[in-house]
Amino acid sequence: MEKQAKIYVAGHNGLVGSAILRRLQKEGFTNIITRSHQELDLTNQAETMAFFEKEKPDYVFLAAAKVGGILANKTYPAEFIYINLMIATNVIHASFKTKVKKLLNLGSSCIYPRLAPQPMKEESLLTGALEETNEAYALAKIAAIKLCKYYNEQYQTNFISVMPTNQYGIGDNFNMETAHLLPMIMRRFHLAKLLSLRDFESIKKDLKRYKLGWGLDETLDFENNEAIEKTLNQIGAFKDKVVLWGDGSVYRELMCSDDLADACVYLMQHKDYKEIGEHVNITTGDDILLRDLFEIVKETVGFKGDIVYDASKPNGTPRKMMDATKIKSLGWEAKISLGQGLKDFYQWYCE
Repeated sequence: MEKQAKIYVAGHNGLVGSAILRRLQKEGFTNIITRSHQELDLTNQAETMAFFEKEKPDYVFLAAAKVGGILANKTYPAEFIYINLMIATNVIHASFKTKVKKLLNLGSSCIYPRLAPQPMKEESLLTGALEETNEAYALAKIAAIKLCKYYNEQYQTNFISVMPTNQYGIGDNFNMETAHLLPMIMRRFHLAKLLSLRDFESIKKDLKRYKLGWGLDETLDFENNEAIEKTLNQIGAFKDKVVLWGDGSVYRELMCSDDLADACVYLMQHKDYKEIGEHVNITTGDDILLRDLFEIVKETVGFKGDIVYDASKPNGTPRKMMDATKIKSLGWEAKISLGQGLKDFYQWYCE
C-alpha cells in the first residue's frame, strides 16, 4: 500500500477496526476514510455502492460486522446471519465494481467445525458440523470467504480473507448481553470487586458508561444501592463470588487486537491472494483452559472472592485453537503475551 493511497476501514469504531485504524495511522498512512453506521448503512446495497462510486478507495479493510457472545448468537440468529451476509456481499461486490486494488476480509475462528482436529488448520473448513450456538454467524463468515475466493477466480480481484482467533483490547464491548468472553468476564470480576469494597460510586460510574443488557439498564434505580447490588447479582457479580457459565473445562485462544491489526496491515502491504490462498489463520497458535484464564483475570482485577460455575449453562465449542503454521510461513508472528495484554487491557478499562 502506498502511503497516500485511499484506504477505507469498514467498522472503524469496533474492536478490530479501531485497532487497524490506529495501526495505519502509526505506520504513516494519511488518506484514510471511515464512516459510522449512522453515516453509512452497509446492509443497504444502494447506499454502499453510492459510497464506493463516490470515494473510490484503493484498499479496503472489511472489519464491519455484527458480533456477540454465546447468548447473543443464540438469541438473535436471524440478525447475525442477515446483517453479516449483507455487509459482506455489499462491500465485496462494490469493491469489485469500483476496481479496489486489494480487500482484506475479516472472519472468525467459528468458521471451523465444532469438533475440528486441534490445532485447526485452514483445510478444516467445511469438513464437519459447526458449533450450534453460533452457526448463523459462522455461515455468514464462510459465505464471505467464498465470495472473495470466487471473485478472485472469476474476475482476477485481489481479495484476501483472514480468520482471527478470539480478540480483546482497546475499544472492546462490555455490554454483558452482547460482549465476547474476555471483556464480559473481566467486567463481571471488576463489578464484583467494587461490590466487595462497597464502592457504589464507582459502580454507578461504570453502569453509566457501559450497558448491562437484557433490559436491566432501563429499570436500574441509581438512588438505591440495594437495588443496584441485586441487579449485579443477576449478571453473576456478587460481593463474595463471581458466577460463570459452564464448568470452565473448555479451551480458548486469545489475542490482543493490536496484534491482529499488525498482522492485517502486514498482509495488505506484503502478501497477495495467490500467496495466501483461500484464507489464513491469524493466531498465536496457543490456548488456555478457561478455568486457568478466569483465575488470571481474577488476579489481574484484584477480586478476593470465589469463582462459582453454573454447569447448567453451555460451555460452547470444546476447543478452538487455530494452527499458526501458515501465517508464520508468511512472515508474521504475534508479539503481545496474554499476561501483559490482560494487564494493559484492564488498566485501559479502569481509565
